[in-house]
Amino acid sequence: MDRSSHPRHRRVAPFVAVAAAAALALAGCSSDSGGKKSEEGGADASAGKASTPQMTIALVTHQAPGDTFWDIVRKGAETAAAKDNVKLIYSADPNAGNQANLVQNAIDQKVDGIAVTLAKPDALKEVIAKADAAGIPVVGLNSGLSDWKDLGLLEFFGQDESVAGEAFGKKLNEVGAKNAVCVVHEQGNVGLTQRCDGVKKTFEGETQILNVNGTDMPSVKSTITAKLKQDSSIDYVVTLGAPFAPTAVQSVEEAGSKAKVATFDLNKELTGAVKAGDIQFAVDQQPYLQGYLAIDGLWLYKNNGNYSGGGEQPVLTGPAFVDKSNVDAVSEFAAKGTR
Repeated sequence: MDRSSHPRHRRVAPFVAVAAAAALALAGCSSDSGGKKSEEGGADASAGKASTPQMTIALVTHQAPGDTFWDIVRKGAETAAAKDNVKLIYSADPNAGNQANLVQNAIDQKVDGIAVTLAKPDALKEVIAKADAAGIPVVGLNSGLSDWKDLGLLEFFGQDESVAGEAFGKKLNEVGAKNAVCVVHEQGNVGLTQRCDGVKKTFEGETQILNVNGTDMPSVKSTITAKLKQDSSIDYVVTLGAPFAPTAVQSVEEAGSKAKVATFDLNKELTGAVKAGDIQFAVDQQPYLQGYLAIDGLWLYKNNGNYSGGGEQPVLTGPAFVDKSNVDAVSEFAAKGTR
C-alpha cells in the first residue's frame, strides 16, 4: 500500500479497524519467522494461515539481554506471523541509538512493515520519518503511547503507563502502604518514568525513586538491599518489570526488612510467586497481545486497508491486576509463556 493511503497523509475521516482476530484469517498453519522455532512461536494457538502473499515485517524492540518480558511479546508476534503468512524479523537493543540503526536496517531490507517500541522516542524520530518516506507503514507497541501520533505511526498497541501507575498507587492505598520505593531499571525510559509518576500522583504515602542498572541483576539486588537497610520505614518495593520482582524479594530477605513487593508486568515465574504470597500483586499489560496485534495490524493494513483506532486512538492492552484472587485463572496461560 503506497504512502498516500497512510492516515497521516490524507484528510478523509478515519475508519476503525476490525478486530485483530478478523474473519480475514483463512485455514492452515506455520510460519517462516526469523528467530525462535515456529513451535515456540505459539503456532498451536492458531488453527489458520492466510492465503495472502507472504509479507516481511520487522519487529524492533528495546529489549535488554535477559529480560524475559520480551519473550512473551515475541511469542505473540510469532503467533500472528504464523497465521498471517508473515516472515518475521526480530531484533532488539536497549540503546536507543542502536535501536534506531536496527530500524534503518529494516528499511534497507525493504520490509513490508515495521513494528517498533518507543522507549526513547526522540532517538527514533528521524529513522521513523525515513520509513514513512520509503512507504513502509510503522506501528508502535508497548512504549510510546504519548508520542506515536506525533511520530506519524499508523497504530499503537499497549498500555497507558500513566493510567497504570495511577491505578497502582490506588492499590497501594487499599493495602495500607505508607512508604514505597519505585525501582527504575532503565533511566530515560519514558514508560518507566510515567509508571512511577503515576504511582506518586495517587499514592497517599511517600514515594521514593531508586535507579538501578537493570542489565546487571546482582547490582539490582545489592542496590535495593542497601536502600532497605538505609530506610527501615519502606513497606513496599515497587518493581517496574517482572524479572526484577523476585530479585526484590531476595533483597527484602537480605536486608531483614518487613517490606512487601509488588510489580508491573507478569510472567510464568511471577504467577507462582503471587500464589505463594511472595509477590502481593502484579499489573498485567498483556505483552503477548501487544506483539500479536502489532503484526496482525500491519497485515490487516496491507491486505484490507484497516488501521485500528482510525489513526487517532491507541488500542489499550492493560492495565489489569493479578493477585491471589485471580492468579489461578491466569497461571495456566502464563505457564505456556503467553501471559
